Amino acid sequence: MGSIAIFTSGSLLARRRRVEITGRGAVIRKAIITGVCQGGVADVPTPQAKADWVLVKVHTAPMCTEYKSFLAGTPSQQLGHEAAGEVVEVAQPGRWQVGDRVVVMPQNPCGVCSLCLAGEYIHCQDPADFAAIHGSREGSATMAQYLLKQARQLVPIPDGMSYDQASMACCGLGPTYGALERVAAGVLDTVLITGLGPVGLGGVINATFRGARVIGVESNPWRAQKAIELGAEAVIDPAAPDALAQILALTANGRGVEHSIDCSGVAAAHRLCIDGTRRKGTLSFVGESGRNPSQLFISDDMIRKGLTLHGSWHYNLALTPKILRVIAANSHKIDHLISHRFPLQEVQTAWETQVGGQCGKVLLKPWA
Repeated sequence: MGSIAIFTSGSLLARRRRVEITGRGAVIRKAIITGVCQGGVADVPTPQAKADWVLVKVHTAPMCTEYKSFLAGTPSQQLGHEAAGEVVEVAQPGRWQVGDRVVVMPQNPCGVCSLCLAGEYIHCQDPADFAAIHGSREGSATMAQYLLKQARQLVPIPDGMSYDQASMACCGLGPTYGALERVAAGVLDTVLITGLGPVGLGGVINATFRGARVIGVESNPWRAQKAIELGAEAVIDPAAPDALAQILALTANGRGVEHSIDCSGVAAAHRLCIDGTRRKGTLSFVGESGRNPSQLFISDDMIRKGLTLHGSWHYNLALTPKILRVIAANSHKIDHLISHRFPLQEVQTAWETQVGGQCGKVLLKPWA
């Protein structure tokens, strides 16, 4: 156990004190990908707080799209973009104190552009150059025991909320929360969600909390059942020849849903959302589809039907207190959304579990 110097703020003057950080050594462990379906753990130097970059001990690292690199065999040393943990070192007086529990928001935005100042940091086009600031990229990964993050990218975890639950404020609930907030979905609405992986399942929690009816579309029986358990009224198999007819039959006068959210990134699902949404309805794209084209007819879909289409990558930073209240109010559902937890050293099994598809949100526990 070592001892390091940190600063905490006083009334007007900063005062210096020393604290001991349990478990802090010269090296830390992080997850890596070394080949096709091959992952492991590597030892790397412990990062250090600098300027407004805070050192966070990661208690929970949710797993997301990293499994795609695992499948492809893309060698990766810096993995993950979401976490919840504990502040263990600060380099200068500021908002955060050692011991504060925080959610780590994704990316390293500049903080000064118009998008960042408006809370839309996720779309920042001038992110900070992590390697240039710190001398390497070590400390940028969230699937590790420690990470570095700008102070403004940390959000306090409410008392009584676990690290695991709070970590769902990132990709677990975040993208669909932003989509539903943008369209103001409510108790009079029916929401169609295509693709019921972890993000889509988070959408079921968000939509039902707002009082909306949820129709899901999913071919995986395990996830279809999970969606029902989380509150979806019905789940349609997209392979059914009458899938669209089934969706429309569940809506008022067969006209379609008020809002649809695609979490699959599949072109056929995009078309199903367009056709299953009523006139003047909205469609939010959440699932990544790369450069694969989707079918859109400007006259029929946009002009005559009057649909509003938009992308939802995340949510405005100002909404973090609201999403944390949603998590607190749905703690039992959040615990149900989280299906697996693995120690960091079992990351290979964790990725294999994700690839198998019989899972909700999978968490890595770097200190287990």
